[in-house]
Amino acid sequence: MSAIRAAVMTVSDKGSRSERVDQSGPAVAELLLGAGMTVACTAVVPDERDRIEALLVEWSDVEKFDLIVTTGGTGVSPRDVTPDATLAVIDREIPGMGEAMRRESAAKTPHAVISRATAGIRGSSLILNLPGSPKGARENLLVVLPALKHAVEKIKGDDRDCAA
Repeated sequence: MSAIRAAVMTVSDKGSRSERVDQSGPAVAELLLGAGMTVACTAVVPDERDRIEALLVEWSDVEKFDLIVTTGGTGVSPRDVTPDATLAVIDREIPGMGEAMRRESAAKTPHAVISRATAGIRGSSLILNLPGSPKGARENLLVVLPALKHAVEKIKGDDRDCAA
């Protein structure tokens, strides 16, 4: 399989209005590049469910990115809608990724238990939600990073035995 083509979406009202410099998106992109992936596209969008959904659909169905990583909007404030947008557009959820990220984060902060980050599949794209802080985004991505290549291969139809 060739390099995984990824896209990174930062979900941030302040970032989308240029009131805050996006640090999470570049932190995520750096880790993906370091893992041998190609980051083909990045965007900063406001915490608006319809905008998030539309971009997830475009990146999955039109651009056909292998991996779409979002950062931000995974908490419980009224404007945190990234997991809701993700769940609205995916075909299948991958609950283990969110569970693994929360489990690892809980060792560092009690606030991890209020993360609603999720992951799922739309078409042949893997969509992964990360928290909005650069530190949280990096830590959470590192938890699932070892499984991403295998997940993408399987989503793309790789029929080799996993135990081989």
